[in-house]
Amino acid sequence: MLSPKILVIFMENLKENRQVWSGVAIFISVVIALVWANSPWQEIYHSLIHTEIAVQIGEFALAEPLLLWVNDGLMAVFFLFVGLELKREILGGRLSNPREAILPIGAAIGGMVLPAMLYSLFNFAGDGQDGWGIPMATDIAFALGVLTLFGKRVPVALKVFLVALAIVDDLGAVLVIAFFYTSNIAEIDLLYALIFFLILVGGNFMGIRGAWFYAIIGIGGVWLAFFFSGVHPTIAGILIAFSIPGRVKIKEGDYVQDLTSLHRQFIDAKPIGGSFISEHQLEILENIKQKTNDAETPLQKIEHALSPIIGFFILPLFALVNAGIHIHGNLISLLAQNISLGIMAGLIVGKFVGISGTAWLLVKLKVAKLGEGITWGQLCAVALIAGIGFTMSLFVTDLAFQCPEMRYVAKLSILFTSALAGILGSILLWINSPSTEKANLNKTSAA
Repeated sequence: MLSPKILVIFMENLKENRQVWSGVAIFISVVIALVWANSPWQEIYHSLIHTEIAVQIGEFALAEPLLLWVNDGLMAVFFLFVGLELKREILGGRLSNPREAILPIGAAIGGMVLPAMLYSLFNFAGDGQDGWGIPMATDIAFALGVLTLFGKRVPVALKVFLVALAIVDDLGAVLVIAFFYTSNIAEIDLLYALIFFLILVGGNFMGIRGAWFYAIIGIGGVWLAFFFSGVHPTIAGILIAFSIPGRVKIKEGDYVQDLTSLHRQFIDAKPIGGSFISEHQLEILENIKQKTNDAETPLQKIEHALSPIIGFFILPLFALVNAGIHIHGNLISLLAQNISLGIMAGLIVGKFVGISGTAWLLVKLKVAKLGEGITWGQLCAVALIAGIGFTMSLFVTDLAFQCPEMRYVAKLSILFTSALAGILGSILLWINSPSTEKANLNKTSAA
């Protein structure tokens, strides 16, 4: 049995390395799905993911299988989280400074365009031509998880570069889904979605900061309208995110000053004894709560609340219901098909050359510069690690292909290639990132 001290240490580590542990949770889900789908109980697995779940309010009813609820519903929450991250980075993070943002943005674009082109070379005018979006996106949880395993061997700037790149990458994937993997659009439902979105934007400008407002209008309005419009409802997540306020009501200096004053008032207030506090003390505490609430942005509060839900529930569940591939047939023959070759070329060669090549060109032209402590060897390693396209690649596969056999080939290739990209990238990063002690020794020898 775990002692309280060990449990506390574990929980602290979980908070500090949430993305690493999220990657572990997703990996475990993948293993469970693969083992389950290839076991004597595979029928139970397929029955589970196709179990119909219904939501009914009065006359309105919505009944869909678990797989669709995860891919169209819960993944919209994932994209809401991505949108919140992106907005925060644009307003005051890694993408707020154009000089610093140009490198990851440019590298991300190169890492999306070239994989799509390479895939198309193998599948031009063939049955698999619609899958060109599969190798475009990077799985941020897995990729950052791999990078974090190296600890202090890699500079912080390299992790910052990967996070910024992956966020831009995810936005690119959303745009690709919106414009190229959408058909049979119902204009009237899309108009409803626009109206509900404008209500959210109006609420932002009016100073409405309650998460309940954005949740009710966002889910019951924007998401539902997108669901019926024919445009993939994950787009709703991004739009809702951009409507959520990213401003504070009180500046940091004023907050500190007010909090200091309230702290003194609480100390000076006459206590009544026992476990209760006086009415005056209670009013002071409520005032502190309000000031603290005003000092936080709704955007960051919602992002912080969603982070563990995304990392330890939604993405692992997505992996569980989508990675259960019943492996059959000649694997070598399957991986030699054009769809497989296109995915492998896109995620390995396309990501590597697209990211590192674009970054090199931008630095060479003096449009951007490498972050502090980053070497070209490390950046090339990250370009390989970015070939881990698991979550988004599986997601686009289900949108691109209706044929079960083509989905099977694509998903098998994604799993194989993502694992290969992670291994090759880790080896290259290990070679180009000596331990702190070795680096210090080399500096001393050079001196």
